[in-house]
Amino acid sequence: MASIAHLSDPHVTTGPLAAEPTARLRAALDRARALDPALVVITGDLVEHGRAEEYAALREILDGFAPLPHLVAGNHDDPAALAAAFGMDATRYVADHPAATLVVLDSTVPGAPGGLLGDEQLAWLDAALTRRPGRPAFVAVHHPPIAVGLPVLDGMRLADGPALAEVVARHPQVARVLCGHVHRAITAPFAGTTLAVAPSTFRQSELPRRGGRYVAEPAGFLLHDEVEGAWITHTVTAGEPARTGLPRSAGAAKMVR
Repeated sequence: MASIAHLSDPHVTTGPLAAEPTARLRAALDRARALDPALVVITGDLVEHGRAEEYAALREILDGFAPLPHLVAGNHDDPAALAAAFGMDATRYVADHPAATLVVLDSTVPGAPGGLLGDEQLAWLDAALTRRPGRPAFVAVHHPPIAVGLPVLDGMRLADGPALAEVVARHPQVARVLCGHVHRAITAPFAGTTLAVAPSTFRQSELPRRGGRYVAEPAGFLLHDEVEGAWITHTVTAGEPARTGLPRSAGAAKMVR
């Protein structure tokens, strides 16, 4: 049985505020390791400020985890600094595994909290998905391509979500579109497949639609399991509830690099 551990939004940093996100990411990775997934992906906001020293701290955490998780750039990330720290040629790429094909996209927009893929990257995705039509495919992007009912975050979702849907709909082997950004576990139908938004390994967004705060809920991640030819998604908790921080409404400006 193949499985994929899907983590997101660890927001690793350095200095006085480093301890909590670091400890929570380590706890989530330890829990994921115990489940023996075929691959691990972390869908963005890997660090808090996109600084080289933060990526060095993240690298130190991940170096003890084998194989190294696949990394996705989020709006808190600096794609160039991320690529340099991990020796990546680019922050969009294809990873072929025996169980599945993972296609990683870069939806970051410099200076903006919302996301955009653009026509050229969407054409690249279309071509990438033609390579192994007989294998399940997972498309990983930080920003959700649809509204999820949380106004603050819906205002900074993927701007060209409908265009992404057109591409995904042409490739029936896409088992999941994997996202982060929202800091909640959410699933929804999308383009003939399932959109799976992972919770944060650090802290979660409150559920009330009028709200915009972080709440004291446990960190966690998603586990996508292939069971009798179908993909099933489990939500896995890891650790105690995090301390709450700034309200999202007040902290939204901090999401801009």
